[in-house]
Amino acid sequence: MASASSCAIRCSRVSIRCSASSEGGGQGPHRSSNAVRVNGAAHRAPLQVGAALETSINRSLAELSAPVLTQPPPAGVGEERVRQNIPTEKQTVDPFRQALIVEGGVRYQQTLVVRSYEVGPDKTATMETVLNLLQETALNHVWMSGLLGDGFGATHGMIKNNLIWVVSRMHVQVDQYPIWGEVLDIDTWVGSSGKNGMRRDWLIRGRNSGEIFVRATSTWVMMNKVTRRLSKMPEEVRGEIAPWFIDRHAIEEEATEKIIKLDSNAKYVDSDLKPKRSDLDMNHHVNNVKYVRWMLETLPDQFLQQHQLSSIILEYRKECGSSDVVQSICQPDEDSILPQENVSMVIGPLLLPELITGHHSLAGALQQWPTKYTHLLQLKAGDKHDEIVRGRTTWKKKSHKAP
Repeated sequence: MASASSCAIRCSRVSIRCSASSEGGGQGPHRSSNAVRVNGAAHRAPLQVGAALETSINRSLAELSAPVLTQPPPAGVGEERVRQNIPTEKQTVDPFRQALIVEGGVRYQQTLVVRSYEVGPDKTATMETVLNLLQETALNHVWMSGLLGDGFGATHGMIKNNLIWVVSRMHVQVDQYPIWGEVLDIDTWVGSSGKNGMRRDWLIRGRNSGEIFVRATSTWVMMNKVTRRLSKMPEEVRGEIAPWFIDRHAIEEEATEKIIKLDSNAKYVDSDLKPKRSDLDMNHHVNNVKYVRWMLETLPDQFLQQHQLSSIILEYRKECGSSDVVQSICQPDEDSILPQENVSMVIGPLLLPELITGHHSLAGALQQWPTKYTHLLQLKAGDKHDEIVRGRTTWKKKSHKAP
C-alpha cells in the first residue's frame, strides 16, 4: 500500500506547499527518507548551506506551521515596507536568500545559483549578470543591517536628509565566468573612502571549488535626491555605517589609473542611443549596468565572439535620464596587441589574401585585435556633450572548451 500526506501553509507573506510519501509503509527498497517538497521541488537531503543557516530555515518552517493570526502593521510602517519584509533590527541569518552576516557581524555572504536567463550563448554568465549580482548583494547587505530606509539602499539617516547613494567608480576583475547552474558564494563588505565616501568590495567564489572567480571594488558618494548634487556625509549617517567598516580590499590598487577623455574621432562610434523605461532604476535614472551594455556593444561582433572581458574600470560623471540621447565612443589601444601566435598555414590558392578578406569570419579569426580599449558615454544635446561615464576594458581570448 502506498501512503501519502500533504500540507499547505499560508501566511500574509509566504506560501509553502510540502508533501511527503513513502512506499510500503516506509519499508523496503522504495523507502523515501527525508523527502520534502517545497513549492513542488523535491529535496531529499538538507541543502548544503551551513549549519547556522540550515537551523534558521528549520526554525522558520516550524514557526510557519503554527496558526497565523493576521495583524495590522505596526504604527508608522507602510504596507509596502511590510510586503518587502524590511527589518528594523539587525539580522544575522536570511533563510529565504540563503545569506549570513559573518566576521564579527559585519560581512555579508550569500549563496545562489546561476540561472538560465543570466547566461549567454556559451552558457557562461555575462558581465551584466556579474554587475547585477554585485548590486543585489550590496542591497541585501543593507537589508540585513536593519538600516534600510525606503530608498534604493539608503539608510534611515539618509532618508531624513534626502540623500541617495551613487557609485562614482567601479573596478571588476574576472578570472573565470560562472556557468549555468553553478552554485556561488558571494561575499561583500564596506569600508571608508575619504571623508565623504564609502568603499564596497566583493568576492565571488565557486562553492564547490572555493576558487575566486570575480573580484570587485567600488566607491560610493551621496547625492541630494532633489538638487541632484553631491553632498557631504552627515554625522548621523556616518554613525550608522561606520560600525560596519572593514579595512580590507578585494583588489589592491596601488595607483588609480586615469582614464583619458575621447572625442568623436575615435575608431568606433555608436550614436543616437535612447534609454527605455525598463532601463531606469528606483532612483529614476539609467541603471549603471545598462551603461556597460552600451559600451560593449560598440565593439565589433567578430571581436566579441572571440574574446571575453577580464577587467573593467568605470568612472561615473553624470546621470542619464529617460529623455536623453547617448553616444557611445570606443578607441582601441593599438600598443596592446599581443605578439602574433604561431599559425600553421598551407600556402595555396584557398588562402589568397583577397579570399581571406572576403571571408569575414576567417578574416576576423586571423586578425590581431588589441586587448585594451578606452570607452566614453556622453549625452548628445546640440553642440554640448556632457560625459556620463568613462571606461577602460581589458580582454582575453575565449576558451573554446564547452562548459
